[in-house]
Amino acid sequence: MKYYGNELKHHRQEANLNQETLAKLINTSQQNISRWENNEVEPSISYCVALADYYKISLDELIGRKIP
Repeated sequence: MKYYGNELKHHRQEANLNQETLAKLINTSQQNISRWENNEVEPSISYCVALADYYKISLDELIGRKIP
């Protein structure tokens, strides 16, 4: 996941959520959301699934992966 942070931020903003609210919804910290969006650390697969489920999108969509 090379540039996943921009995608994560995009989906959060599309849902009109701030980092703190999203963190509460998926049971993590605002600091984790910030680190993910700034490409400092990668979210675990369980958090990726939680985010994709919340947004009702696929994991590929979540991270901006395009399959040719």
